[in-house]
Amino acid sequence: MRKLPAACLAAVAVFLLGLSVSMAGSSEPDTNWPSWRGPDGTGVASGAPPIEWAEDKNVRWKSDIPGLGSASPIVWGDRVFILTAIGETAPAAPAGGRPRRAGFHGVAAPTTPIDWAVIAYDTDDGSEVWRRVARSQVPYAGKHATNSYASASAITDGEHLWAFFGSYGLHCLDMDGNLVWELDFGAMQARLGFGEGASPAIHGDTIVVIWDQEAQSWIGAFNKHTGDELWRVDRDEPTTWATPFIVEHDGVTQVITSGPNRVRSYDLADGKLLWEGPGLTANTIPSPIYADGVVYLAAGFRGSALMAVDLSRAQGKIDGTDAIRWRIERDTPYVATPLLLDNIVYYTKSINAIISAVRAGSGEKLFGPQRIDGLSEIYASPTAANGYVYLLGRDGGATVLRHGEEYEVVAQNTLDDGFDASPAIVGDSLYLRGRTSLYRIAEPSGE
Repeated sequence: MRKLPAACLAAVAVFLLGLSVSMAGSSEPDTNWPSWRGPDGTGVASGAPPIEWAEDKNVRWKSDIPGLGSASPIVWGDRVFILTAIGETAPAAPAGGRPRRAGFHGVAAPTTPIDWAVIAYDTDDGSEVWRRVARSQVPYAGKHATNSYASASAITDGEHLWAFFGSYGLHCLDMDGNLVWELDFGAMQARLGFGEGASPAIHGDTIVVIWDQEAQSWIGAFNKHTGDELWRVDRDEPTTWATPFIVEHDGVTQVITSGPNRVRSYDLADGKLLWEGPGLTANTIPSPIYADGVVYLAAGFRGSALMAVDLSRAQGKIDGTDAIRWRIERDTPYVATPLLLDNIVYYTKSINAIISAVRAGSGEKLFGPQRIDGLSEIYASPTAANGYVYLLGRDGGATVLRHGEEYEVVAQNTLDDGFDASPAIVGDSLYLRGRTSLYRIAEPSGE
């Protein structure tokens, strides 16, 4: 492991948010989107962005993105941040312009160096403010044709930003792009050379990294200010791509993880295993979601699994106990993380544009499986704001549903790009990261 000394280790102000890729915490949900699922880790925003857009409608600006990546944009103040692999190019699309379907489509590693970079854009006009190349080298391994070398999303607390490129390091930057510290965990041995993708999670002063692979898997916690390792625990899991979820429950902060062998919860303080339950499916990608004392875990490759775990009853091994409130074994997502809004869980089927909705408390089906009008394949996770559910397609389409117990389409949109990254929503704006462009979708400013 390699670590650079901190350039500046000034104490972070006590009001800083304990943010996570999957946890509650922001007091300013309308002004920042600090992780790929937003301030509360739910994918739900309190703003009111447009429900209709096109290349010539409600596009406030559109900026080029160098390289390739499916890391979601994050927003803090007047900056939008993305991670990208410069030098990587997308594989050619088949006839008709649609992106390559998922499946076994391994791509050999490039023979020339790639620059793993963090780029900051101005939220007002989309101009590039700064660019930091965190690592430059020839990749260790290939990847899936629909994956990228920059698939994990950045996270920020407003003082620092953490960019995780997996085998190419965890990098802590200040908000002006200056390196504070970095860690090198070596080369991950991903299943079938499919590449990497799990994002880190932050709570308080701790950053959590999950490292599931075909060699020894582990989960570890690090001091977010210095990069010092706090604890590391081995895991009996093959490669996964699911981001951990951190939540405080009954006075204990839990790190909840998905996996094909077992679902598990660790104590954030020391890595102690708190509870574990039955695994999901192979190639676990969707991340856990949480509300009202219940965590929901899903996967959908070569099988289907979506289950609700009551944290107040989860202790030790929960297999066959009433800690598992309900379990669904069909039509669950392969890539996209489900959306939990009010008492409804929305989830897509495999990578298909097919959606279902169930009651969160009971698992009772409300609608679906329902084919989504205007879309073909979905990697991006559903997002919600102002009573609407936003669904992005890999071919540039976007369908907006009215939130509720019935399937109701209110808008269908198309842009000249394709979307694997989940959107960010801040106030009246929707930020979309495509394969080649970053969009800010908002009503005309009136200036």
